[in-house]
Amino acid sequence: MPILELNNIRKDYFKDTKKVEALRGVTLSIEKGEFLSLVGPSGSGKTTLLNIIGCLDSPTDGRVVYNGTELGRLNEKSLSEYRKHNIAFVFQSYNLIPVLTVRENVEMPLVIEKKFPRSEINKKVDGVIDSVGLKGMADRLPRELSGGQEQRVAIARALVKAPLVVLADEPTANLDSHTAEEIVSIMQEMNREKQTTFVFSTHDPLVQKHAKRVVVLKDGAVASDERRL
Repeated sequence: MPILELNNIRKDYFKDTKKVEALRGVTLSIEKGEFLSLVGPSGSGKTTLLNIIGCLDSPTDGRVVYNGTELGRLNEKSLSEYRKHNIAFVFQSYNLIPVLTVRENVEMPLVIEKKFPRSEINKKVDGVIDSVGLKGMADRLPRELSGGQEQRVAIARALVKAPLVVLADEPTANLDSHTAEEIVSIMQEMNREKQTTFVFSTHDPLVQKHAKRVVVLKDGAVASDERRL
């Protein structure tokens, strides 16, 4: 059974009484462990689709099914639990809290969950900080890091709770090509080792090159869907 099923997803916005069709009947089936890239020009619906998968937005019409559960039938509390336990986000702007250290930023999802003892939190955080190449930097503040290091912190924060799905919106947009390659390699390793499902929204040819599946969106609809070996 697919981990995510998107059935005829439509999303309309209204701008000055004019209807804008951001998504026009998108249907996708995403298996566990996919490394999928959503590509297309600005305005094609990539970020809107990510936000709907992550329940940051709701579709005007259509169904999102996660592991057999239709998300549209869940109340707000259940949707919050879905986001908390199953989905993690990585953004191009990093979204780190500037007054918190690397460690404090990374551990935040576990602290919020309130279900792990401090010793287990420390173990998980140390492990994921090391895995993204930031060993020895746990006590630094975001302003003391390079852009690539900040994105590594954002990835560590996303991965520390071992999510089944990571949604990454232009994760390499603010990085040089060498750093972007390193960031993609980290995500590939997590995908291989943990079978974490990655869904990217990207313009970056590097991300597209490494994707196992490339879905092209155009004018809010699926223009092509290519699976790679």
